[in-house]
Amino acid sequence: MTVRDLAQRLGAEILVEGELDRPVTAGYAGDLLSWVMARLPEGAAWLTVMGNLNAVAVCSLKDGACIVLTENASLDANAQARAGLEGIPVLRVEQGSYETAVRLAALLGEQP
Repeated sequence: MTVRDLAQRLGAEILVEGELDRPVTAGYAGDLLSWVMARLPEGAAWLTVMGNLNAVAVCSLKDGACIVLTENASLDANAQARAGLEGIPVLRVEQGSYETAVRLAALLGEQP
């Protein structure tokens, strides 16, 4: 599944296009940046409410596939600009991280 497929299947708003054809190989949910930095798998869709520049930096450092902002979290202007420069797609959904993680797991063929 690509980031574009994920956005469509989740009904997500695309805030930053980035590399929409990148494969999503895993999911990860978390909001504590230092924790995520130590654990985010490469190619993962990262579910978070952190729409700031530091979140974009962590996703870039760990080579995440995309950031999925849950609970309609906002993306600040600096983060949006940096995500565009880094080619990191940023999506936004209304649902919380738990509900979105369950859906993502099902889409990836995992057992929630």
